[in-house]
Amino acid sequence: MSEDTGRAEGCRRPRALLAVCGGIAAYKACEVLRGLQKAGCEVRVTMTEDAERFVGPVTFEALSGAPVADDLYSHPTSAIPHIELSEWADLALVVPATANVMAKIAAGLADDCLTSTILACHDSCPVLVAPGMNTRMWQNPATQVNAEVLRGRGMTIVGPGSGRLACGDVGEGKLAPVDEIVAAALCALHGTADEGDLAGVRLVVTAGPTHEAIDPVRYIANRSTGKMGYALAAAASARGAEVTLVSGPTTLPTPSGTRRVDVTSAAEMRKAALAAFEGADAAICCAAVADYTPAAPADHKLKKSREHLDSIELVETADILAELCAKKGARVVAGFAAETDDLLAHAQDKLRRKGADLIVANDVSRPESTFGADTNRVALVSDAGVEQLETMPLADVSDAVLDAVAAALRERGRL
Repeated sequence: MSEDTGRAEGCRRPRALLAVCGGIAAYKACEVLRGLQKAGCEVRVTMTEDAERFVGPVTFEALSGAPVADDLYSHPTSAIPHIELSEWADLALVVPATANVMAKIAAGLADDCLTSTILACHDSCPVLVAPGMNTRMWQNPATQVNAEVLRGRGMTIVGPGSGRLACGDVGEGKLAPVDEIVAAALCALHGTADEGDLAGVRLVVTAGPTHEAIDPVRYIANRSTGKMGYALAAAASARGAEVTLVSGPTTLPTPSGTRRVDVTSAAEMRKAALAAFEGADAAICCAAVADYTPAAPADHKLKKSREHLDSIELVETADILAELCAKKGARVVAGFAAETDDLLAHAQDKLRRKGADLIVANDVSRPESTFGADTNRVALVSDAGVEQLETMPLADVSDAVLDAVAAALRERGRL
């Protein structure tokens, strides 16, 4: 296994080892994995044989980009996968933790790859356990004793929650919500990864769409989901930056360690971005800000029976990227160019017109780089030229963009 998968020299993303057990909630471990990745983590997976009856290892290999460790003797890249994984990880997370596996961990048993790996985890690798089982199994005194043993050894128990279980029973034992598990993991990871190369940098990231009101019910918007901007904020925070995330309307969880400012309209985003930039070293304008807004939005819901809307008078919104560039001085400002044709020509023109230090250009007509995709294929456009990157997961694209921003900050003595 690679000792360092980060692009920047001396910097790497936090490493989370996901240990998947054989419970009906095993499918939710996929969501936990994606949540950790979106927060900027590198994830590897170990599974029990029972877990593979619920979710196949191919699924986790596709999501993580690495082979699953499910056998002590036939791992494709290591003769001792349990030792290598325990040394590699900054955090081990057991999801869903069955009563059987909790009992094994409490007793120090190591009869498969997963339990052997957990036993080998060292003191600098926190272990989180997210139980998921039937109410009666969770409430059994043996399970409760085992949970206390794990807590006494410094492990964190996340959940379980209460609700309707797969068997139809209602009660305690339900796997905790995915967002809660991811948040607990990120909290445990904080401070365990190497100090990032962006430590001390104050960064503003704008993300998501803006909604421009026609009336209190209707609005003009675009297809942006905010995924790229949130991935940037998560990666920057993981690399030590102090991040202010100015976000349009999204359903995404706030990346760990970031300060989030929610806005709706382009005017609100402009105000929040300018305020945050006052004390910042750099800004990355990733939001898909509406170019136009209704000139006179109605103060009530328009009724088509008596207020037929034949046309909407539009006015241009403020150019946030250009305004930040005009105020930047020795600071660094990067923007995004989402295009459907003549990608590089439009990006280079935008770089010149706005006065930006970097334009990240992506063709949103391509399925791998369109709005909402979990990958992106971008070109980094600056005065130094064009660097075309291959299609990569959003976390890796984020690291590439941040590498360029960090280089510009170093050139100006701000890092």
